Amino acid sequence: MCRSRKSTDAIQPTSSNSKRRSFSPSFQTPKSLKPASSFSDPSPSTTSTTNDLASSSSNFYFNSSSYSLSTQTSNTLSFLRASLPENPHIYDFSLISSATTNFLSKRFSSSSSSSSWLCHLHGKQVVVFRRKLRRSIELDDLVHKLSVICRSHHSSLIKLLGASLSGNFVYLVYEYVKGTNLGDCLRNPKNPSFTPLSSWISRMQIAIDIAHGLDYIHHCSGLETSFTHNHIKVTSIIVAEDSLTAKICHFGTAEICGEVSKEEGSRSLGRTDSKVMKIEGTRGYMAPELQFNGLVTQKCDVYAFGVVVLELLSGEEALKFMFDEGDGGYKRVSVIDTAREAAAGGSGGVRRWVDRRLKDSFPVEVAEKMVLVALECLEEDPERRPEMKKVVGKVSKLYLESKNWADNIGLPTDISVSMAPR
Repeated sequence: MCRSRKSTDAIQPTSSNSKRRSFSPSFQTPKSLKPASSFSDPSPSTTSTTNDLASSSSNFYFNSSSYSLSTQTSNTLSFLRASLPENPHIYDFSLISSATTNFLSKRFSSSSSSSSWLCHLHGKQVVVFRRKLRRSIELDDLVHKLSVICRSHHSSLIKLLGASLSGNFVYLVYEYVKGTNLGDCLRNPKNPSFTPLSSWISRMQIAIDIAHGLDYIHHCSGLETSFTHNHIKVTSIIVAEDSLTAKICHFGTAEICGEVSKEEGSRSLGRTDSKVMKIEGTRGYMAPELQFNGLVTQKCDVYAFGVVVLELLSGEEALKFMFDEGDGGYKRVSVIDTAREAAAGGSGGVRRWVDRRLKDSFPVEVAEKMVLVALECLEEDPERRPEMKKVVGKVSKLYLESKNWADNIGLPTDISVSMAPR
């Protein structure tokens, strides 16, 4: 998904099996139907018959082989189905294997912890991620987690559609979003001087989108639960091609793969059992306490968000090694260290530190405040880091200030103009 693209309409399955069962957050299975013991992809007819819809104008009668349904009610159900959250799917592993040509198809992306394939399931283009389970998970537990995660809807999240289990691996199916990851948007090795995020407003838009999405993950308004992402980094954020808005990948991965337990979701910070939990993270984004005790918390997400904001403002990598001509070796360069030096230098230091491709066309005062917000998220002590709700408030205010700045000088918000030499 780290290179995935534009979201599409909800899956419309085509297979039909009277023993298959869908998991709908809004409808309950009628008492006259006995759900099957196995879980697979729901079919349109099964989904229609298993949705318990009270109607004053018509009644539904079910039997083992057929059902009666008026045209008017059928149209109503189709309309409701299109407007409701999509049912989470427990995909047959054979279906995923077939769609990926037994996983021999060219990989969409690959890393040390996961691989992905772009394919079609039930006529819809999706991205399948394979990740190793950190803890074993029962089917019932997977169904329960999916029933909550798949009910989430936010414009800054790439939606999880369902999953499948096979051996020690879980296969997560996400919607396909047309675009590219934030890292490639900021740093194109083939053309380092070009970036589609060439204006200050476009970068502030990305920052506010990520902040809102992460705040939703942490609080999940309306779902009465909260999650931890644990994979926030520039390669896990997609910039949609049509709108240049940000969408966060891998929502739900940490919970389903066993990276976060109920105990770890609490506020306490104790050392985790190394035999149970393997520390997983990306160098440059891992909070100090995560490296020390392997405990995944929402404050780790806040830390990673701070790193992403600094990359967004400077265009530089989170962590890199540069050749030192003085001693002939390589030195470690962190965007956190360079940002702290810039902030210490005041507005002049920040102005020189911000990505040169913006060509000085940005409000320096706002940029300085954004750096300070990011550094607050990067406090060594997790208790001193703000909650994402507070971060969203600050970033939203700075976004509005940026819009006012652009309006006052009559500057188009979708291009960058050089207004002064460095």
